[in-house]
Amino acid sequence: MALQQLYALSVALLWGCMASSSSSHTTVAPPQDLQITDPGLLGSLDVEWKPPPNVQTFSECTVKYKFEYRNTGDRDWKVIFTRKLKFRVGFDLSRSAEAKVQTLLEGRCTGDVEVQSDWIYATFQVPLQGKLESEVQNFHCIYHDWEYLKCTWQPGLLAPRGAHYGLYYWYEGLDHAAQCDDYIQDHGINIGCMLQNLSQAEYKDLSICVNGSAAATLLRPLYVTLRLHNLAKPSPPKQLVVSMSASEELHVAWSPPGGTTPSQCLEYEVQLAEDQGEAKAAWMAVPTQMETTLTISRANQSRISCVRVRGRTNIFCADHGFWSEWTQECFSVSTKEDKYLFIFIPVILSLSSIFIIFMLIGQCNKRSPAGKPLHASVGC
Repeated sequence: MALQQLYALSVALLWGCMASSSSSHTTVAPPQDLQITDPGLLGSLDVEWKPPPNVQTFSECTVKYKFEYRNTGDRDWKVIFTRKLKFRVGFDLSRSAEAKVQTLLEGRCTGDVEVQSDWIYATFQVPLQGKLESEVQNFHCIYHDWEYLKCTWQPGLLAPRGAHYGLYYWYEGLDHAAQCDDYIQDHGINIGCMLQNLSQAEYKDLSICVNGSAAATLLRPLYVTLRLHNLAKPSPPKQLVVSMSASEELHVAWSPPGGTTPSQCLEYEVQLAEDQGEAKAAWMAVPTQMETTLTISRANQSRISCVRVRGRTNIFCADHGFWSEWTQECFSVSTKEDKYLFIFIPVILSLSSIFIIFMLIGQCNKRSPAGKPLHASVGC
């Protein structure tokens, strides 16, 4: 029995050594012919490669690829593990595009150990015309209410007067790049663009190019890649209602803004202005998540004189976003002292009226002759 166990252990150790030796000697070649090409989609480049020459010999193993890409100057690589041989990914065409790929081999032929090939590299650079200072500046975009994108810019520092600018865009789903058909102008010069019907571009790369032309001068084009959900700016919340309960709790309620902004994608901030007497009111911020109500205890009897609300896209729907404007009206909140004042004023006025009436009657009695009946007279 002991001999059988010893024999089985020896066989297992021998098999493990053979498998380890097999995996340590198994190598795989890198992919071939890595290329980056520009299909004319404003920054979305095609990256493709061919399998290693000996891939057919590894029938008992899985062949995959580790594909990484970035723009020159970026610190981090974007990583994709795939079995595909072609990808379309977004780059900033104002800088060189870099890509690298290696073969990954794993399975029985490697003893279930992952074997990696060497890397192969490729770069791509669009020929850039004009000087950098001729590129448009202060380019800025906001996705209003998840309904339309408004982009604005200013002419480049070296752009001549009267330069003509055009904005072109592309996202996955369009057959080719399209041009803006609704420009914002200043003295006949395009300084912005309004893009409608972009719901199909949400949560995708939106590639944009702002190109310029001028007589006898080359202008540098601007290339950017945007994500609409990170540029969203909602309208201010609607129907703000502020009330005070009998227990002196402040209740604030509002409705989500209009438009197509998903209500579940909004967070809010409520600001309360505390009356500082003759000093300027101090604002106190109270953040909320998706709730559209807020209750504030007034146990400290602080004088809250004004309430306003604003909203933005929350972290569940975007990495970041723009705050909306504040609600237009500043809703005043009556304090406990104000309520007492509203009660005292009518009482004081009533008492004052009664006192004046009695004074007039007394004056009339004084003017009447003694013992004669008092007859009504004008002015008394």
